[in-house]
Amino acid sequence: MNDIPALALACFGGFLLGAAFFAGLWWTIQKGVASERPAFWFLGSLILRIGLIVAGFSLVSQGQWLRLGVCFLGFLIARVVVVRRLTRDRTEEPTPSGKEASHATESR
Repeated sequence: MNDIPALALACFGGFLLGAAFFAGLWWTIQKGVASERPAFWFLGSLILRIGLIVAGFSLVSQGQWLRLGVCFLGFLIARVVVVRRLTRDRTEEPTPSGKEASHATESR
């Protein structure tokens, strides 16, 4: 029973690591696309984000496989949350009227 709080903390730690990883990836893409040196942004960010994840997983898991798995589960949950949040912001843009789409169904 004492493992449940530790596993919950491991899941939360994985969630925080995942949120930082995927938010950092999104930020890197925004900066890298507009940069004159995109390779610098993408490679530097990749090294920094992977280093953060490896160190964070090692710290959270403390050498226990179960904690590592739960931490990874939290990481994956964060991926879903971050991706949905970022894509929701884009899907809330006004859609074009049905006029453009209706021409495909008309037959002459």
